[in-house]
Amino acid sequence: MAARWPGLRWALGAALAARLALVLYGARQDAALRVRYTDVDYRVFTDAARLVTAGRSPYARATYRYTPLLAWLLTPSVHLAEAFGKLLFVAGDLAAAGVAYRALLRRGAAAGPACTCCAAAWLFNPLPMAVSSRGNAEALVALLVLAALYYTEGGSMGKAAACYGLAVHLKIYPLTYALPIALHLQGQSKRRGSGGAANAGRCGRARFPLLRYLWQLLVNRDVLLFGTVAGSVLGALTVVFYYLYGWEFLEHAYLYHLTRRDIRHNFSPYFYMLYLTAESKWSFALGLAAFLPQLLLLLVVSIAFYRDLAFCCFLHTAIFIALKPALKCKYKMWKVEVKRRKELLELSIWSKGS
Repeated sequence: MAARWPGLRWALGAALAARLALVLYGARQDAALRVRYTDVDYRVFTDAARLVTAGRSPYARATYRYTPLLAWLLTPSVHLAEAFGKLLFVAGDLAAAGVAYRALLRRGAAAGPACTCCAAAWLFNPLPMAVSSRGNAEALVALLVLAALYYTEGGSMGKAAACYGLAVHLKIYPLTYALPIALHLQGQSKRRGSGGAANAGRCGRARFPLLRYLWQLLVNRDVLLFGTVAGSVLGALTVVFYYLYGWEFLEHAYLYHLTRRDIRHNFSPYFYMLYLTAESKWSFALGLAAFLPQLLLLLVVSIAFYRDLAFCCFLHTAIFIALKPALKCKYKMWKVEVKRRKELLELSIWSKGS
């Protein structure tokens, strides 16, 4: 294994130096120019962290729409150095490339220049470099999602489920990967010949093939273990933060992202239809109907490609980008696209090992 790492170590070192240079440059630009290099969200994060250290709710900071866990993680930015959060996101960015590298090795990709080049495609891409060095937390979500996929393919159900539950807590959208993961785990169990004779007998007596298939999915041991651990992590965090911050935690961290609409979101294929029908009594129904093509494609892709989990999640992300309804605030349109394409790039690099 040692012979496989020198190329990656060089790439990681150079990528780290480039990101640190961008962080230092960002501090200089923020001090000298009116246009700041630091992401607006990073100021929101650090303001929320200051409130947390003072014993107050992070939601006292306007526009903070995230889990309190993120504010807690950034409390060293208040006590030690303001750039701590950026360094944390840079570390997550580099770790994501390391997970992708190890996943390619597990899939049988040749160690050496080819495998290192796949990791370097992420490490030296200007998009993730800028996103993490400007102080955006998306690198942590990408790392947790990739770690969940890596441990799932390796059979470490507990680690995979814990990473997945934490990823969904940080951002809701990884929830779309639940069906591909469940189908993949069921396929792994079938290849190992597990499942139990009793379950097989019950499934054999099912009258309808679809019901039999759903029953097999629900009673699968790995699926139940994954769902229990992931649900426990997500549920425990939700209960703790609800106890500390009450309804405003649920409203801002979860419900707000599910209910807000923006009829001027020009990256959505439905924005003009929703814009023209904004005053219609059918506006809400049309907004819900806009989800149907996306949901249908996600279902079809999950069933067709779940055996290659990374590629299936890559397709999920692409569909999520291409067919999402108009749901984000106008000032965040470009940033949302950057975040989604960042994860899309990471998953596409991983799928090259197939």
